[in-house]
Amino acid sequence: MVRVSVFIWLLLVAFGVKAQQPETSGNPVVEGWYADPEGAIFESKYWIFPTYSAPYGEQTFMDCFSSPDLVNWTKHAHVIDNKAVKWARKAMWAPAIVQKDGKYFLFFAANDIQSDQEEGGIGIGVADQPEGPYKDYLGKPLLDKFHNGAQPIDQFVFHDKDGQYYMIYGGWQHCNIVRLKDDFTGFEAYADGSLFKEITPEGYVEGPFMFIRNGKYYFMWSEGGWGGPDYSVAYAIADSPFGPFKRIGKILKQDLQVATGAGHHSMINVPGTDDWYIVYHRRPLGETDANHRVTCIDKVEFDADGLIKPVKITFEGVSTRDLR
Repeated sequence: MVRVSVFIWLLLVAFGVKAQQPETSGNPVVEGWYADPEGAIFESKYWIFPTYSAPYGEQTFMDCFSSPDLVNWTKHAHVIDNKAVKWARKAMWAPAIVQKDGKYFLFFAANDIQSDQEEGGIGIGVADQPEGPYKDYLGKPLLDKFHNGAQPIDQFVFHDKDGQYYMIYGGWQHCNIVRLKDDFTGFEAYADGSLFKEITPEGYVEGPFMFIRNGKYYFMWSEGGWGGPDYSVAYAIADSPFGPFKRIGKILKQDLQVATGAGHHSMINVPGTDDWYIVYHRRPLGETDANHRVTCIDKVEFDADGLIKPVKITFEGVSTRDLR
């Protein structure tokens, strides 16, 4: 029977008949409970680095996923965990990934600290390939204190057009931007001697993200409560990464025909094009457990003035877009 099946397969290949592939990614794009997804492109592949969505005590590792075409995804399990990061005990959250000098740096938050007296905050893992395994880069948190009221969580690493790397982060309705040292071992002071500049816009709760399009800085963030149906994404536009950022409006929110709690996102831009995708989490209809969140992808479009059109969240997801 096996030989017959192989023979039939060879005949199909010889006559150019291919196995039918899915036309769209579908949403969610991967199986399992995952949230806070960071999307990226490395080595001619799309990557997603999410939070494992479970009770805090079970959030002791992170998986990631790769795809050549946005539709077919491969899971890479336990790319980092608290065995490699000794100071991380729980709540390993919201990864942010950067490739620099031949290394991959995975920024993450851990322990959900509530004060400066607790151990935890934002740390960094380092690896030679996107799928890890990652080891603790510093052996301690990069940031373990509150500044300007911002809880040290939900970090995003922004690479500006002048080559400078910034970390934009913050929970508890405050957001800071800090200049990273070139080797990511700490922070550099601004010209006025300060280290932490607050750029919190109206409505900000957590989950910052920034990108440049047509010379403008788009700053995005999550609003509402992460465990509720009103979680959503809003944005602002400015001429610099420091703002000022005046809230324009929401571009991602629940659709009671599709899902609730749509938020904590990132963006993927196909190199050399103006094609953009939003990677985000949401809660399936009927789910009441706050941790029952899934990772999804939908298309993002802009109007003639450069404003982001409201995103329609879908079950279909996005069409195949091969990077190879």
